[in-house]
Amino acid sequence: MSEHELSPQEQKALLKLARERIARLVGREGVGPAQGELPGPEIKRGAFVTLHKQGRLRGCIGNFISDDPLTELIEDMAVAAASQDPRFPPLGGDELEQVDLEISVLSPLRRVEDVSEIQVGKHGIYIVSPRGRGVLLPQVATEYGWDRDTFLDQTCVKAGLRPGCWRDPDTEILIFSAQIFGEKESE
Repeated sequence: MSEHELSPQEQKALLKLARERIARLVGREGVGPAQGELPGPEIKRGAFVTLHKQGRLRGCIGNFISDDPLTELIEDMAVAAASQDPRFPPLGGDELEQVDLEISVLSPLRRVEDVSEIQVGKHGIYIVSPRGRGVLLPQVATEYGWDRDTFLDQTCVKAGLRPGCWRDPDTEILIFSAQIFGEKESE
């Protein structure tokens, strides 16, 4: 990524921060990171927080850009992923120990002129059409073993559009990269 690369200590601290915030949301006690472990307030980037339960998606919410410090965005997205993802009911306190967290800190969005610019496993895709918009994070294509065209098609489907919508001239394709880290890797 072109901007500040988060250290392993900062990554662990952000994961701890997100978990502590979700714990408070569901009425549980949580232990947050020490202030000195967190990235500084000058770091302002987009980010997504993803929750998995037994290896399956349990919530994912994010923002591409933020004027708030990354720490605040992570807290907000952790709460949103646990309580506002319309695909799932709000996370219950009894589920807290069953979920693991993953954070994706994003690079700025960049418009592509040719889909050959998209590197599966490196780039996430954001499709913007007059009829809908959708995003898939870089790790999704790798997890499912998709090639570039399938990744583009599935991003269209996520947007509520037909596969192949990315070929329409009125559809904009934007890409981004992400520094991705999760509790499973940091154990």
